[in-house]
Amino acid sequence: MTYFRLLSLIAMLLPVWAGAQSSLVLDSIMAGEAFVGRSPEDPYWSPDGNRLFFTWQPLGAEKATLHSADRKGVVREVPLSERRELPSNGGAWDRARSKYLWESGGDLFLTTYPDGKTTRLTATVSAEYAPQFTLDGTAITYLADGQAWRRELRDGTIRQLTDLRKGTEKRPAKPGPQDAFLEQDQLQLFEVLRSRKSKETDASTLRDSLRRGGLPKPFHYAEQRVTNLRIDPSGRFVTFSLVSEAAVKDTDVPDFVTTSGYNRDLPARPKVGHPQDRQQFHCYDTERDTMLVLATDSLPGIRQKPDFLKDYHADSLPFDPLFAQPRPVYFSAPVWSGKGLAAMEIRSQDNKDRWLALYDPATNSVRVMDHQRDEAWIGYFNNTGWLKDEETFWFLSEASGFAQLYAYNVKDGATRRLTHGDWEVLQVRLSQDGKTFFIHANAEGPFEHHFYHLPVTGGALKRITQNSGGHEVMVSPDERLLAVRFSESDRPWELYLMENKPGASMQRLTHSTLPGFQAYSWRKPEVVRFTANDGARVPARLYRPAEGKANGAAVIFVHGAGYLQNVHHWWSTYYREYMFHNLLCDEGYTVLDIDYRASKGYGRDWRTAIYRHMGGRDLQDQVDGAAYLVDSFGIDADRIGIYGGSYGGFITLMALFQHPGTFACGAALRSVTDWAHYNHVYTSNILNTPAEDSLAYKWSSPIYFAEGLQDPLLILHGMVDVNVQFQDVVRLSQRLIELGKDDWEMAVYPVEDHGFREASSWADEYKRIHRLFRTHLLRED
Repeated sequence: MTYFRLLSLIAMLLPVWAGAQSSLVLDSIMAGEAFVGRSPEDPYWSPDGNRLFFTWQPLGAEKATLHSADRKGVVREVPLSERRELPSNGGAWDRARSKYLWESGGDLFLTTYPDGKTTRLTATVSAEYAPQFTLDGTAITYLADGQAWRRELRDGTIRQLTDLRKGTEKRPAKPGPQDAFLEQDQLQLFEVLRSRKSKETDASTLRDSLRRGGLPKPFHYAEQRVTNLRIDPSGRFVTFSLVSEAAVKDTDVPDFVTTSGYNRDLPARPKVGHPQDRQQFHCYDTERDTMLVLATDSLPGIRQKPDFLKDYHADSLPFDPLFAQPRPVYFSAPVWSGKGLAAMEIRSQDNKDRWLALYDPATNSVRVMDHQRDEAWIGYFNNTGWLKDEETFWFLSEASGFAQLYAYNVKDGATRRLTHGDWEVLQVRLSQDGKTFFIHANAEGPFEHHFYHLPVTGGALKRITQNSGGHEVMVSPDERLLAVRFSESDRPWELYLMENKPGASMQRLTHSTLPGFQAYSWRKPEVVRFTANDGARVPARLYRPAEGKANGAAVIFVHGAGYLQNVHHWWSTYYREYMFHNLLCDEGYTVLDIDYRASKGYGRDWRTAIYRHMGGRDLQDQVDGAAYLVDSFGIDADRIGIYGGSYGGFITLMALFQHPGTFACGAALRSVTDWAHYNHVYTSNILNTPAEDSLAYKWSSPIYFAEGLQDPLLILHGMVDVNVQFQDVVRLSQRLIELGKDDWEMAVYPVEDHGFREASSWADEYKRIHRLFRTHLLRED
């Protein structure tokens, strides 16, 4: 019997097997894609819009390969010989949309339409990338070898726009008084020396004249690093940020199971609070041969201290709300309009402020279009652009409490809000005629994602997709067709075609799930809300066993990532857990999966509710969820388990340490135990830094509450986890040992990172979790 047939047989028996057979069921579930099938991924349209490309592994195929569908929906695999000639995704059109410029393998190509003829523009060892047309369409610009370049399409002339050089400029030492006297004396005494000196000066002057006529002035940037190198559409201005890299101490993760038989250390990230790099924004004007450096000390609020610092000044001198120096900032790459206007995002390094600024290279200054300050942390919404008038800049903001679309007019300085509601705009792009926004949003409620049209003047959204679930939409180049990745809570993602109009039917292109997966009747979890102790209505997925099958026990699952949504009507990234929850329901458990405070999709207040206290409101939502199960479904309060991975593992630890008796047992997978040992980008948003806000780290880290453990705890962790490192649980285990705690155990996985790769590891992990629940919730020996 083949492996796939065995998996199919196991799935067909899933509803009736229990007890000793459950380990076989878990083996099939943890096989992952080998059991479910692999959905189509990374769809994109050909430049002419006649073909849709995507990566897919059809039934019976050994691996995923590139496929295409024509506009009628006929799907075929793209042979390797054909793939080499395909224009790559993400190229640039000229304004007439008759020429398409693209990069492949580090070289540049130009395809003309409608004939589809392709010309190779470069064939070099260097990698050319980021090509674009100039506004007038007569030339292209691109990046290569850390420099900006321009190529004329008429005759192929190539001009180097920048001369950025690492290191310092080497200048001849200025002679001292004695040497200067001797040189002057020699020139006065000897005609031949005066003649040669004059000729050398004339030659140098000529070289400088020729350089100014065509070559850029060298710019030395010492030991700094160039990032975000960009060329404006006219080809005149080149912008970039110079990064002064801070000295940081990285961590190492020991790897014990290696091919060589020797241990090795895997280099990994530094810990939160390490010194941060500093940035400066530069603009090189190729016409004036001038390098400009932007100052940010005039940004409103640039010296303002965050409010949390007041907690550390209560018994000292009066609190000064301003820093002596401007706070350091990060710069995004500018978004240029066709009229020479550059809009860019500037963020404070402490995550409290975002300025959308209009940069004027003529005066080397910025005008603030929008300033947001959040005493927690600013959300990341980098979706921006210009309308066709080239004077109106659109952007996303949480000013209303939810991510909504706004427009700023540079002439009158007026800002208009274009969308309205307690829901989130997820993604925006402008139609080619500039009259319509194409929008992804959860306007029907947080549990569905749909595709909409919106006039650029604002108004009512026009909903295009109709089915209940998740829709990921790619608009064809002519904007008449949509490629849609669609899924439901019990059905993985498949690819569809539909017309770009409301209510159009979707034509299915792929069938990806394997027979074993199809043989089982997977549940659609109910989406419910329960009331937390602060009155908030908390969303959750509820899995209930069949009528008469409930065993009186329940399990609460805590999703990872913190800022992630798992209560919705589309296929979950936690699909293994979804299948595990079906198994638990077959055995009579009730399962609750909560979008606790800080989960994605519910607005600013929900997102930032854990500021300075992870394990506060997010943990209370789990406790209130347990009470909901008892009050609404007759669950035995003494038979509720909890489990989760990463952030979910952290919450599981906090639940057992801070609320003993609420949960009969818990399984903490790849869990953070001390936030002072996690990374900077994620943690500093929420808890600031350990040196500045030690209180927040002590309120939020399980290791400080380990003495509260009373109920059985299972810890599971990969030993080569370079994200939440194995050191986290090693330190916690030592703490538990010193506290004399004995009702806990730990399973380690020597070859696994944060996300497991091996089916054997997944199966072992979930067998242990399953055994934990059967032992302590069903009271089985």
